[in-house]
Amino acid sequence: MRTPATEAPPPVPAPNKTGRMIPFLVGGALFMQMLDSTIVATALPAMAIALDTDPVQLNIAITSYLLAVAVFVPISGWAADRFGARRVFILAICIFTVSSLTCALSASVLQLTVSRTLQGVGGAMMVPVGRIILLRSFPKHELLKAMAFLSLPALVGPIIAPPLGGLLVTYASWHWIFLINVPIGAIGVRLVLRHIREFEPDGKEHPLDIRGFLLSATFMATLVWGFASLGQPGVPAWLSFAMICAGIACAALFVLHARRHPDPILDLSLLSIPTFEISTLAGSLCRFAIGATPFLLAMLLQVGFGLSAISAGLITFVGAVGAMMMKFTAPPILRRWGYRRVLMVNAILTGAGVMLCGAFTPTTPMVAMLGVLLMGGFFRSLQFTALNTLAFADIPHERMSRASSFAAMTQQLSVSLGVGVAAGTLNVSMAVRGGSSLAIVDVVAGFVVIGLLCMLAAVWFRRLPAQAGHALHRA
Repeated sequence: MRTPATEAPPPVPAPNKTGRMIPFLVGGALFMQMLDSTIVATALPAMAIALDTDPVQLNIAITSYLLAVAVFVPISGWAADRFGARRVFILAICIFTVSSLTCALSASVLQLTVSRTLQGVGGAMMVPVGRIILLRSFPKHELLKAMAFLSLPALVGPIIAPPLGGLLVTYASWHWIFLINVPIGAIGVRLVLRHIREFEPDGKEHPLDIRGFLLSATFMATLVWGFASLGQPGVPAWLSFAMICAGIACAALFVLHARRHPDPILDLSLLSIPTFEISTLAGSLCRFAIGATPFLLAMLLQVGFGLSAISAGLITFVGAVGAMMMKFTAPPILRRWGYRRVLMVNAILTGAGVMLCGAFTPTTPMVAMLGVLLMGGFFRSLQFTALNTLAFADIPHERMSRASSFAAMTQQLSVSLGVGVAAGTLNVSMAVRGGSSLAIVDVVAGFVVIGLLCMLAAVWFRRLPAQAGHALHRA
């Protein structure tokens, strides 16, 4: 395994006016990926009727996408180095767009599953490679502003998916949850060709670590499937836990392999860089909220309060408004108080915001609910902006590709783990009280567990140096 590089990365010139489009292009790709990973759940009943199957069986449309993303995320950094980041980014958008069209045209469950798998391949390559382009295009002191745009799609996508999916299915048809990607993808390819240049090759061969890829693909697929299946009807608990155990075993085998391989597909030596290690691993506890909060809010508002999917979605959308507010305030907040202090305090505030959602009742004033969701969206977005930027603060320029794929892998896993932990908590709560159906108290338990795990990250953030991220503020 390679040793950490200590030399300073070569200076990155400030992007010109054309280059300023890069955060919007990468953010658009991330939005498509995050939206598509969650919006399908809203349309499953309508899709099941059209394809003459059961909605539970059609859950494979979600699972196949998540598994494809999990398998191919680790290889994204190698592909960018080997074939060129711009070229791979364009190819990924094309795969995602064309497979979205074939999803809409699917006439059987098999066709839909194949199309969703291809869509997952495109999504797995699209977001990490797009971030590589952004990291290589901006000097470090401008990364904070650029990265602020990337936290928005990650938060807005899961929040906007339920109301948007409900509107499309109710007033159009389920096909449009896929067709909306076609014009967005086509415009994206055109803008990438116009505004993004290909980077000069480094002259290295970049051979593929095949054994490492197979091990990483296996442990990611089994872990994601295991966590995603927790609490799913028709999936035995023992099978979910068996898959999780298999994933952990494969992860251990990969660690042994990576220590001996000169150029592993996932560079574990990056974890020797404190800012990357803490932002990636401790940040995973905070990222539980990305997947778990929309899931728990949907359970609380729809099952607990009896609201429609559209009504519940419009309420939760306020969290996206809070995330948008953060975009303008994150840079001065981080400059004023520094990354270490902001991450510590904000982890507690983010966890408290999640737990406050569990205090909602059918009689809670709408103004109070909207206020909690607004501030919760703000604090979560501030946390993820800080984490996504600090992770790359001390990464040498030549290792940005591997760092991006590593970070994308942990983010994908943590979001799935967040949903799994939330679903598992609901099941445990139901079993403890002897209930056969979901009750509000079960959802409250889910909010408390996710909130406490988010707060726990503050202990880890204390290990950061006081001057962590200082290079991000130097001009």
